[in-house]
Amino acid sequence: MDNKPLKVIVSGGGTGGHIFPAISIANAIKELRPDASILFVGALGRMEMVRVPEAGYDIVGLPVMGFDRKHILKNIKVLYCLMCSRRRARRILKDFRPDIAVGVGGYASGPVLKEAARKNIPIVIQEQNSYAGVTNKLLSKDARIICVAYQGMERFFPADKIVITGNPIRQNLLVKDFDKNQAYLNFGLDPSKRTIAILGGSLGARTMNESVLSSLELIRNNPSVQFVWQTGKYYFEEMIKRLSETEPVPNLYPLDFISQMNMLYSISDLVISRAGAGSISEFALLEKPVILVPSPNVAEDHQTKNALSLSDRNAAVYIPDNKAVEELIPAALNLVCDEDKLKSLTENIKQFAMPDSARIIAEKVLSIVENK
Repeated sequence: MDNKPLKVIVSGGGTGGHIFPAISIANAIKELRPDASILFVGALGRMEMVRVPEAGYDIVGLPVMGFDRKHILKNIKVLYCLMCSRRRARRILKDFRPDIAVGVGGYASGPVLKEAARKNIPIVIQEQNSYAGVTNKLLSKDARIICVAYQGMERFFPADKIVITGNPIRQNLLVKDFDKNQAYLNFGLDPSKRTIAILGGSLGARTMNESVLSSLELIRNNPSVQFVWQTGKYYFEEMIKRLSETEPVPNLYPLDFISQMNMLYSISDLVISRAGAGSISEFALLEKPVILVPSPNVAEDHQTKNALSLSDRNAAVYIPDNKAVEELIPAALNLVCDEDKLKSLTENIKQFAMPDSARIIAEKVLSIVENK
């Protein structure tokens, strides 16, 4: 290949689980090729339109949206937006002239990668989940390689295109420029107590929040355990109001959003989380015992499949969403005091860790361009 600057499109988003790996891949490409020009393509109105510029990259948005499986007639607008998005994707490709396009899943990756393949621009897919999404399955026949995090993905993709790379994680989670006492102080926690982190994501998870509210007396009656509870910004005011209507729970610490996740992970004896692929990759790399409560509101119920892929190997505890309100907090309190079980979960989940995922994917991308 000649010495002209490398141009890469990275497309996808919708959730942190797609955006953070995408940014990690872009950072890894820039490390290997500082001259690279990287353009993100996302969905208008979704969180990537804010998060990507914060990470220092340009992004353009498509008016694309997901299909409404419950209200079929609403999909007339969805189809119209898809047509507009494909037209816009063609214009972006014509103007930017990328050497390669990388799709990380999410609404925007479909139109961009499909149009790239039509123009004979090589495409790479990164599938984070143990159960492939519809968009990536449709795109797989056009992909040069498909980067995956789980074994057995030949159920969905051509076996000769699959490369096991793991999922890139947020780089700042690995930063340890503090000691544990500083982390306890940051959250106002007691170092002598066991700590459970309840993470419903940046927007929050109704089931997680109701699970906490239904077990306030149990939490109160276990003062040797403290809970950091990320309610999510969407639910925070409601949760604080409902807490104010009951007796104080001094060992419960509600927060709307947690920015210093590296600090919280460092002092958590147990994590409770949804089962997004990105989160699971973080727990594996950080060797965190975890209870997974998969969200039922995701395509093809892929979070349940993610959770089962770990719980079947005794690498996580799985509690279904519809049982969480009754079972979650009692199970967490039992588990956090069971040293043998915590140790077993830690040993088993770290087998899933792949610390150099972003770099491996970046090297594959550059190899395709150089051999084009």
